[in-house]
Amino acid sequence: MLNPTTFELPLPSYLGAQGHLRFDDTTLRDGEQTAHVVFSSGEKIQIAKMLDAAGFDQIEAGTPIMGGEEQALISQIVKLDLNCSIITWNRARIQDIQASLNCGVDAVAISLPTSDVHLQAKLGRDQAWILETIKQTTAFAKQAGLYVSVSAEDASRTSLDFLVEYALAAKGEGADRFRFCDTLGLMDPLRMYSCVRTLIQATDMEIELHTHNDFGMAEASMLAGFHAGATWANTTICGLGERAGNAASEPLMMALQELEGVELLQDTTKFTALAQYVAAAASRSLAPDRPIVGSNAFAHESGVHVDGLLKESRTYEQFAPELVGNNRHIVIGKHSGKHAIAMKLQLMGHQIDRSHQDRLLQAVRAQAIRQKRALTSQELEDLYLKLGNRD
Repeated sequence: MLNPTTFELPLPSYLGAQGHLRFDDTTLRDGEQTAHVVFSSGEKIQIAKMLDAAGFDQIEAGTPIMGGEEQALISQIVKLDLNCSIITWNRARIQDIQASLNCGVDAVAISLPTSDVHLQAKLGRDQAWILETIKQTTAFAKQAGLYVSVSAEDASRTSLDFLVEYALAAKGEGADRFRFCDTLGLMDPLRMYSCVRTLIQATDMEIELHTHNDFGMAEASMLAGFHAGATWANTTICGLGERAGNAASEPLMMALQELEGVELLQDTTKFTALAQYVAAAASRSLAPDRPIVGSNAFAHESGVHVDGLLKESRTYEQFAPELVGNNRHIVIGKHSGKHAIAMKLQLMGHQIDRSHQDRLLQAVRAQAIRQKRALTSQELEDLYLKLGNRD
């Protein structure tokens, strides 16, 4: 019988030759390119350490050709001697790759735009120039002993025939993987599946996915790409990134584990602390309804929900909040029921008689409506005592 929480697809082909998916985090590069976001050097070092502790396979640490402090910081991250690989982002220019070599990294992402709109409007070049340039820069990087991920910027608006030609040109010079960049978040899951499947069949290369969230489909498109055979994800913590952001690591990885049965090598219990730190470093509040790591991700107020949850947590939680380092919150407010109120009071050391439950419930709802918010624990206790519901 088909498990309704999994897809009926064979996991061996889904996971690729390594037997597991790989995660390349770009919070320090694309995440910091978010408008109004700048990380301090100390914050970048701490984020790198936390990503490594969480088990990410690779960290995209920045863009060395920016020079100065950027180069110094990337070199410092390399010297941390983390377990993960350190990769940098580079234009397809020899001087960019040399700047990365000077930082001591073991991998480079070499990026060129491949769509007609970018070639004509931004570069004023043709496809022949693109192919020759990626060959030269890939060859230089490989001769220097680097692992190479070749990126196709705006791949989702590039003809598949040219994407295949571009990938094969890089592969011919020794490129290790091909990064499909959905730069404007234009891909839907069905199109992503088709594109990735075609690329793999035509090139037999490892495919990495970099998806933006302009239309809210970044994680869904990436999941579809995995089903087509992609084995690398280029994501950010909290979905940071330009415009509407990138695919977020936390919901993507938990969807893989909890919905599709993929065994992750990462330590998911570190996700909430990592998200909280990154959000603070980005001078942003972590949205309460942020999937997986938000304070409301495991918060329950509805009386029907809480009643079910108290009987069996799986009624309204697919997995325990502790699995991602988060916490469950039972909120007392307008939609609360008697069981939730009694449970909250019991945690505070009070027992409420059944004859008083209805009166207290109505008082709680009235106060929540008046305040336009849930009650604090202290407000609930004060109301309990005020109504004479003494132990």
